[in-house]
Amino acid sequence: RSGEMAKLTQLIDNEVFRAYATYATIVLLKMMLMSLITAYFRITRKAFVNPEDTASFGKGESAKKYLRTDPDVERVRRGHLNDLENIVPFLGIGLLYALSGPELSTALLHFRIFTGARIAHTFAYLIPLPQPGRGLSWAVAYSVTISMAYKVLKTALYL
Repeated sequence: RSGEMAKLTQLIDNEVFRAYATYATIVLLKMMLMSLITAYFRITRKAFVNPEDTASFGKGESAKKYLRTDPDVERVRRGHLNDLENIVPFLGIGLLYALSGPELSTALLHFRIFTGARIAHTFAYLIPLPQPGRGLSWAVAYSVTISMAYKVLKTALYL
């Protein structure tokens, strides 16, 4: 029902909330995957930040050479940090948006565009693709979150 706030007891039956839950789960899993990719790059590049992480590669002075930064590890870490900076706001604003009573088709458009843009951003970061691919995918996802925030404010605060 467009324009009405959802009641807690109706959430499980609310199609927009279920759509939000679906796409929130997808982007959270994608963000979790970035942790695994970071670990993979750390292990394969033998680039660690904690001395205890180097124990498998030697002891004492021989292990110290693995306490270093690596450009590939840092690239993945920056992509993961960018996820944290963009997915976390999407989760909060997207939830409020889902509860603000948008049309299902409009909500799905917001959620799908955000998710697709964040996945594209990850590929653009990891491959890496030439700019403006990464910048555009970031801007699209960011704009979706702003659009949802505007709708929440307009609905809840009558802006």
